[in-house]
Amino acid sequence: MPKTRHEPVRTCVACRQEAGKTGLVRFVRDRGGTIVEDLSGRAPGRGAYLHDDPACRELALRRRSLERALKARPAA
Repeated sequence: MPKTRHEPVRTCVACRQEAGKTGLVRFVRDRGGTIVEDLSGRAPGRGAYLHDDPACRELALRRRSLERALKARPAA
C-alpha cells in the first residue's frame, strides 16, 4: 500500500472555506507593510490565503479581509 502525502489545509480569508494549500494563493505582508502576492508560497512574513477565483478576490476587497488578516494595506 503506497503512502499518501499529507497536504496542509488552509482557510480562504474571503469565503472562509477550507482547501488544500496548493489550491489557494498566498499573500504576505512585506517589510513596508503592504500586501503582495507570494508566488513561491514560501516568502517570510505573515501570510493569508485566498482561492484563485475572481469572486473570492472581489469579496476579500469588499470586506477588507486581507487587510484585516495581515494588519496591512494592499499594494497600489
